[in-house]
Amino acid sequence: MKVAIIHDWLTIYGGAESIIRILHDMFPDAPIYTTVYDKDNMPGDFRRMDIRTSYIQKFPFSKKKYTNYLPFMPRAVEQFDLSEYDLVISSSTCCSKGVLTGANTLHICYCNTPMRYGWDFYHEYRATKGFLSRIFIGSMMKKIRMWDRLSADRVDTFIANSNNVARRIQKHYRRKSTVIYPPVRTKLFQKSRIDDGFYLVVSRLVPYKRIDLVVEAFSKMGQQLVVLGSGSEYQSISAMAAHNIKMLGRVDDDKVLDYMKRCRAFLFPGEEDFGITPIEAQACGKPVIAYGRGGALETVIDGKTGIFFYEQTVNDVINAVRRFETVEFDAGVIREHAEKFSEERFRTELKDFIEKEYEKFAEARNGGRVQ
Repeated sequence: MKVAIIHDWLTIYGGAESIIRILHDMFPDAPIYTTVYDKDNMPGDFRRMDIRTSYIQKFPFSKKKYTNYLPFMPRAVEQFDLSEYDLVISSSTCCSKGVLTGANTLHICYCNTPMRYGWDFYHEYRATKGFLSRIFIGSMMKKIRMWDRLSADRVDTFIANSNNVARRIQKHYRRKSTVIYPPVRTKLFQKSRIDDGFYLVVSRLVPYKRIDLVVEAFSKMGQQLVVLGSGSEYQSISAMAAHNIKMLGRVDDDKVLDYMKRCRAFLFPGEEDFGITPIEAQACGKPVIAYGRGGALETVIDGKTGIFFYEQTVNDVINAVRRFETVEFDAGVIREHAEKFSEERFRTELKDFIEKEYEKFAEARNGGRVQ
């Protein structure tokens, strides 16, 4: 069986890229096709992989400004010649699911989300742009949505990374999917009962993450808050932060782990497709105070492993923190819950799914004869 792996872009390492690493472990001879690859910004082991890029790689500043080339991506992924492969596995948040495959190739898509800025977050995305950009985006995204919907029919079977995403796949693509939660490296995190009195945020500082809500709430409450991460909103959020809030920027994994082990609770105020950092915090035995929408509803148990608030307002964050301080949490129970999302579980579920789907596909392809 010849296998190819497809990913939107390899420019920064995150949850979606951890899936590519696992797929490469499962199929070490499989080439990885992607629109753009920034080897200097990816872990060193990716340099030993057979990574093949699209013509967008040669565009000016493509490694940093790749999202500006979204209009070119549908055609770019369609140019990948995958005719020699028996199995194609795409990991998609944007365009990679749109690759062309023949009748003798099984295409499985692990969908992290349907294109967010084309569907669910379109109006929020457009609202951040200037007048002329909004006109251009309105015209461009209409065409992108049409292609995105049509290209979903090229996928033989979908895997969704959460029930939240499965509902969106059904809504936007009218396709059913199987849920396999993404891998979380729970073994790297140890249960801790240390409480140094501060609350913690670990996040990119971009608008939809809503870290501004937490900073404003804690500025009013006066409680200790540590914010780890950088992004387009770093300066504006830092400007509103009171003296009780430490803005430490981006730090390495060891420091993230150290802060998670010592915090009182972890805050997660944005709506995510899934959200891995709340599970990492729970793997440390730490409760999570989260916005009760999206993936958090599948990873946090209200009153047992964390607390929900249901409106993205400063007052709701404050009330959630006050409620949290009246509840007793068991670090062992929280850690046990996090293990349900382990990397080992992901590998097993994904391997079993691929084997079963390929066996059915091969049997149908061979006229009912199993080879």
